[in-house]
Amino acid sequence: MVATQVRTLADKLRLDFPILYQEVNGKPLVYLDNAATSQKPLAVLGAIQHYYRSDNANVHRGVHTLSSRATDAYEGARDKVAAFVNSNSRQEIIFTRNATEAINLVAYAWGQTTLKPGDEIILSVMEHHSNLVPWQIVAQRTGAVLKFVELTDTQEFDLSQFRSLISDKTKLVSVVHVSNTLGCINPVEEIVAIAHNHGAKVLIDACQSAPHLLLDVQTIDCDWLVASGHKMCAPTGIGFLYGKLDLLRSMPPFLGGGEMIVDVFLDHSTYADLPNRFEAGTPAIGEAIALGTAVEYLTNIGMDKIHAYEQELTAHLFHRLAEIPELTILGPQPKADGSGRAALASFTAGEVHPHDLSTILDGEGIAIRSGHHCTQPLHRILDISSSARASLYFYNTREEIDVFVKELKEAIAFFG
Repeated sequence: MVATQVRTLADKLRLDFPILYQEVNGKPLVYLDNAATSQKPLAVLGAIQHYYRSDNANVHRGVHTLSSRATDAYEGARDKVAAFVNSNSRQEIIFTRNATEAINLVAYAWGQTTLKPGDEIILSVMEHHSNLVPWQIVAQRTGAVLKFVELTDTQEFDLSQFRSLISDKTKLVSVVHVSNTLGCINPVEEIVAIAHNHGAKVLIDACQSAPHLLLDVQTIDCDWLVASGHKMCAPTGIGFLYGKLDLLRSMPPFLGGGEMIVDVFLDHSTYADLPNRFEAGTPAIGEAIALGTAVEYLTNIGMDKIHAYEQELTAHLFHRLAEIPELTILGPQPKADGSGRAALASFTAGEVHPHDLSTILDGEGIAIRSGHHCTQPLHRILDISSSARASLYFYNTREEIDVFVKELKEAIAFFG
């Protein structure tokens, strides 16, 4: 009964996404590239339009009415994000361009000023390039050492190996919550507890979990958490960093300029308190306001309902993909009810190149992703150059999955 109610809700919610009601190459669009970016509901589109049509002014700096309205909306969005992740304080939420900038903020403002030669940074081999390259740069500049958690036989985070890898030399553990390639859901609460027992800080990349799972930074107890708005129904060009208040206050500014100061003299400056310290210059005001609207939209649906429906879709997706013997699906298999992994499937199809599959499917109006998904090291470990990926969101349907599988079968058959 619950599943039917959620499914009906999903059908209703599709009306909020006008982009889905179009034809691509003469066929109804089937959008299955949600792990790359999600579509935007009318409420979010309206929030962007309202700001630029009615309230367009800079924030914090003006006393006139438009500036006051813009500031209220901008800071109101911060309150919504803080509530969304259950932060202790609104000051713990820093707006950034995206999760990549948020990770770089921590890497430069904390990592480059804190780490010393011989200190250890632990990542996993499944990390997105955004949670790998910044730490490579910091390690090169500080003399810190990178170590990597490998995969289990089921292509999941090897918690046992992590226990043996971590030591009192470990100063940072930075891991993805949900792999954008493998679809595995990493045990972040256990990872954080183990790391803290060794005195290490923990950063969680929540880009693939924030749109789909109920997040609670107090329960996870991470030191930092990052997410990108564009994957969770918000516009591009906006993301956020959560950080524990005292830790953020101990970090020097990442960028210098207007807004992040108290007083400026010719030879020195004093810096603002949080969150302004890390938001130099004019921010992405309209985008931040729309992120707040997106968070409100997801909250009103209920993250528990979104997760339950996506589990149902996942079960159906994997049941249908099992009909295609040529496929090798990356990551763990879901349980019978679709739980145990994210609502995405990365796969290879024998000798058929993923780009060819994607091109043929696009001809049928079906949007999937092909390539290395910004996880080149992982693909090398798996001994493949690239993979195809179908990723779902709450506005997708079982019928769309059926269309995708039908056309995928025909595309593979076309290549013999």
